[in-house]
Amino acid sequence: MKKSILSLRILMVMLVAFSMTACNSGGQPGIDQPFEAVEVFPTPPRPAGQDHVLELRAEPIEKVSVAIIGLGMRGQGAVRRLSYIEEAEIVALADVVPANVERAQQTLADMGKPAAGGYTGDEDWKTIAQRDDVDLIYICTHWDLHTPIAVYSMEQGKHVATEIPAALTIEEAWELVNTAEKTRRHMMMLENVNYDFFELATLNMAQQGFFGEIVHVEGAYIHDLRSLLFAEEGGYWDMWRLRHHEKYDGNLYPMHGLGALAHILNIHRGDKMDYIVSLSSDQFGLTAYAEEKFGEDSEYAQYDYAKGDMNTSIIKTARGKTIKLQHDVASPRPYDRIHMISGTDAFARKYPSPGIAIDGQGHGFIPEDEMQALLEKYEHPIVTEVGEVAREVGGHGGMDFIMDYRLIYCLHHGLPLDQDVYDAAEWSAVIELSRVSAENQGMPVKFPDFTRGAWNELETVTYYTTE
Repeated sequence: MKKSILSLRILMVMLVAFSMTACNSGGQPGIDQPFEAVEVFPTPPRPAGQDHVLELRAEPIEKVSVAIIGLGMRGQGAVRRLSYIEEAEIVALADVVPANVERAQQTLADMGKPAAGGYTGDEDWKTIAQRDDVDLIYICTHWDLHTPIAVYSMEQGKHVATEIPAALTIEEAWELVNTAEKTRRHMMMLENVNYDFFELATLNMAQQGFFGEIVHVEGAYIHDLRSLLFAEEGGYWDMWRLRHHEKYDGNLYPMHGLGALAHILNIHRGDKMDYIVSLSSDQFGLTAYAEEKFGEDSEYAQYDYAKGDMNTSIIKTARGKTIKLQHDVASPRPYDRIHMISGTDAFARKYPSPGIAIDGQGHGFIPEDEMQALLEKYEHPIVTEVGEVAREVGGHGGMDFIMDYRLIYCLHHGLPLDQDVYDAAEWSAVIELSRVSAENQGMPVKFPDFTRGAWNELETVTYYTTE
């Protein structure tokens, strides 16, 4: 029913846009009167009494009391990493699988930390959010619970950090924005890739003008997840992630490729994502894998998977930059986030192998030793500060620890978080916007302005410190 209403809305908006363009051109739209991007999701007015939360500061917290909800693949790692941070204390652990809670408690014991309150009920996250001794709700559940838990927790006066994606729909994204603005609570999406060493170095390069004017960037999430998607044990709990492939097309997981690039482009800090064009291939990989593993007559081989194997999306920004994003988890392609930045003076790319090219120095990458010297020169100050510890603690090479460290550091000192609710909303919005575009033959779809006009009040992304 909801999809039918959305389809009708899209049709009506397209008809209006077509009629206006035809009237302006005196006939059929053509080269002189191009068809404009469709505003399927208009930006609603800000509720009375609210203001934006760009660079929000909250009261410093001497020791951040953390409740971790969801103790599967990501939650277990968070328990260990946060145990290394002196300014954080884990006071509650929740998962519907009791063994996961027991495992997390054992991690605390192994780290010399006191046991936390354990919860295993389906809605125990509400009880946790109501506790007076919790400062931060750290969400690592399946995707469908991210927004409900985040919204409820902010309403209870808690700061929130959630695994990605923060929202699955534009409606959910607005719920996060409006609740954060109303409650003045921090809401951060845990995009760990922003804290990888290469990504941080290129952010530093961009902010110091190394690339000149950045024109185009590319990112991706290409990761063969077929064995995990179909794992009845040891994969995603209750195979929840496979169900999203059954129901939805588009880019289901844009944040890993987009997050660091969005900060490099100063999205909603001097620029904004304007519209998106998205196309998906047909679906082949999941059916072929299911047939080989379970048989042609199996339940999984008979599913009509909505998600095309490869989704490719192009985003145009208000300042004229372009962003290319890809998503493919159903093929044997090697892991790839691309992370490419192309400017008027220089070029950098991380995958399939790191490389930097500089204007005036030939038509290829500079030598390996020169690239390493540049990466050392532009090492981000955060890496200089905590990189050695991050490598020892680990978590995707250390970026997970830097992410957690920065989250607690900013809450402890009362500083704006590196990622805010508008990052969470905008990056997550690609999920539904790409789906609408792909389902309508690549129709250009406008982004809502989650800042409601405040996107150009700041000049750049800032990762704050006390110095």
